[in-house]
Amino acid sequence: MKFRRILLKLSGEMLMGEKDFGLSTPALDYMAQEINSLMQLDVQTAIVIGGGNIFRGMEISKNGIERTTADYMGMLSTVINALALQDSLGKKGIPVRVMSGLQVHGVVEPYIQRRAIGLLEKNYVIIFAAGTGNPFFTTDTASALRAMEIGADIIFKATKVDGVYSDDPKKNPDAKKFDSISYIDVLNKGLSVMDSTAISLCMDNNMPIIVFNLKNQGSLKKAVMGETIGTYIGTDI
Repeated sequence: MKFRRILLKLSGEMLMGEKDFGLSTPALDYMAQEINSLMQLDVQTAIVIGGGNIFRGMEISKNGIERTTADYMGMLSTVINALALQDSLGKKGIPVRVMSGLQVHGVVEPYIQRRAIGLLEKNYVIIFAAGTGNPFFTTDTASALRAMEIGADIIFKATKVDGVYSDDPKKNPDAKKFDSISYIDVLNKGLSVMDSTAISLCMDNNMPIIVFNLKNQGSLKKAVMGETIGTYIGTDI
């Protein structure tokens, strides 16, 4: 086993399946199966979940809603996604808790670092909702922050493509895939991996990132086992 404690970054779009909006039961079930494969290996797994399948605060704020208000609305959409994923994991008998950076009394418990670590050590899956709990910060930044706080070995960023490319491979057939790349090159090339705040935070704390295609069944387990998959981002390139 190469990694014993990981943070998995899931976008809200990963929960849509083939739909254009909202939640897909088959997609949720697939995510639960992939995560369950890690539980069989006793990998301590934390998840930061986005909300783009329901609401994107930054985009909506461009249409007239005040940015802070829009960001809080986006945070609440991540709570919805977290509850849906919690339900899917629970149905497979996986112990799971949702912790929110934004206090939503009676629905989810607040994020407390020591409690999160304690539950991970008891083999609970922890889903972090509502980002950092603050407007103007993305769930990418929340992923970097939570990974550092819980002492994760690595961040796995799940996407719909098999790594980081020099350009959008769907639009540019000549786009080059990187097997590995340094943090500074990601920033200098302006690559759409994670936002610059998240990448800088990972670089400052030497937190490696692997970007991979979660739609390839078994890819998450392979990545945790140390197989070469997707794109590795770090300092030791």
